[in-house]
Amino acid sequence: MAVGSVHGNGMFFRTLSEEQVQSIHQASCEILEQTGMVIHHEAAVELLRAAGAHVENGNRVYFPTYLVENSLASAPSRVTMYNRKGEPAMYLEGSKVHFGTGSDTLNYLDPFTQERRNWRQEDVANAIRVVDYLPHIDFVMSMGLLSDVDKRMINREQYALMLQNTTKPQVVIAEDGDTLKDIIAMAAAAVGGKEKLRQKPLFMLYTEPTSPLQHPRESIDKLLLAAEHGVPTNFACGGVAGASVPTTVGGALVQANAEALSGLVIHQLKAAGAPFIYGYGNSPMDMRTMQAVYGTPEAVMFQGGLVNLAHFYKLPSWGYAGCSNSKVTDEQAVVEATMFTLMGALQGCNIMHDVFYMEFGLTGSLELLLMNNEVIGRARRMLDGIATDRESLAVEAIKRVGPGGNFLGDIHTAKHFKENWQSDLSDFNSYENWSAAGSKTMVERARTKLKAIMDNHQPETVSDEVLTQIAEILAQARVRLGAKQ
Repeated sequence: MAVGSVHGNGMFFRTLSEEQVQSIHQASCEILEQTGMVIHHEAAVELLRAAGAHVENGNRVYFPTYLVENSLASAPSRVTMYNRKGEPAMYLEGSKVHFGTGSDTLNYLDPFTQERRNWRQEDVANAIRVVDYLPHIDFVMSMGLLSDVDKRMINREQYALMLQNTTKPQVVIAEDGDTLKDIIAMAAAAVGGKEKLRQKPLFMLYTEPTSPLQHPRESIDKLLLAAEHGVPTNFACGGVAGASVPTTVGGALVQANAEALSGLVIHQLKAAGAPFIYGYGNSPMDMRTMQAVYGTPEAVMFQGGLVNLAHFYKLPSWGYAGCSNSKVTDEQAVVEATMFTLMGALQGCNIMHDVFYMEFGLTGSLELLLMNNEVIGRARRMLDGIATDRESLAVEAIKRVGPGGNFLGDIHTAKHFKENWQSDLSDFNSYENWSAAGSKTMVERARTKLKAIMDNHQPETVSDEVLTQIAEILAQARVRLGAKQ
């Protein structure tokens, strides 16, 4: 492990040495060449066969290393995500870090009643409006699994809510290719057509292999469709260490890397140069409870390893931040979420999701989201580093004040004190002033602020014409699927 300066003047944490990265890469290529992948998709198998891969039993595919090398050479090292207004919002490259929420939690932890219940459309819309407001949450995912729409329409309805309640970029989940086609159509309606969407992508697709070493039909359908349309794509193993990937961090990295690289090969064979984001998520299994857990030291090291591999491959990286195993917004939630967020920032992971996840991803907490927004702000200030120009070194100010003086009245202080990080949620008052203001905890202050955001913040809406197009796409999908109107 080493400290470097990849963030410019700020701090950076490296998990793997160059020699370790090479060892993991070579081991992954060995797995792909000698063990291969089972791919449940005829068109993808034929793409690979035509490119020189060996195929057995119809869908057991062995990947020559040159296919991996060719795909790494063709994939772009930088991916730019745009907001709904067509403005660049996230540069996924190098060690630039971006944070966002997660998708499809089953339970909503209501911040005002503390009830743990199913998500409704109103809850998801409110949560997305909170994301739209928060300055350090860069992108949005679907937040919660809707309980008040036909289950065959959930991903489409979630995406419609994202489009209408924030201008920020999105990461989307789609259960199959048909769903992804409708999401592309809605996004294209919002930005002015499919060519504009290709030129300035508004959303990124998150799709997965099935560990160990299998690619399901639905995942590959989406991967190929995204490549065809120029939709940035993350093909990420969702491994459970000790169950679907090896229990050691190194072994989990080798297998997950092999799965990600095999997805990259298929993706680039379909459309060389299409945007691909490299990464995966690994949750260690607690053998006492048989539960996959977030935020442990092993999970943090795993993410650091994937970031080092991404830098080695010159690909944008994908990972996790701000998530917890706790069931309520308590000290455990803050400890785990903060550790994951800070380390992800120091590791230089480009795009980190699941900020606001609790209970192993089953529950979403908006209180935790607000606290994470502040943690991210603190981390970003640290990544800015220390300025050492003449003015920042304050030589003249020190000379003016001299021995025994103070800087409160000096012009240098007046000019620069507002540059220091300012709390938006933490309390920096004395005990007496804090007590006089109601002795509120941070969670209580978060709830107060949430209510103010939900009552007052109105995101920039889409036009009536776009709303009509979205409604038509949803109506046509309901008819095709036989869903409730």
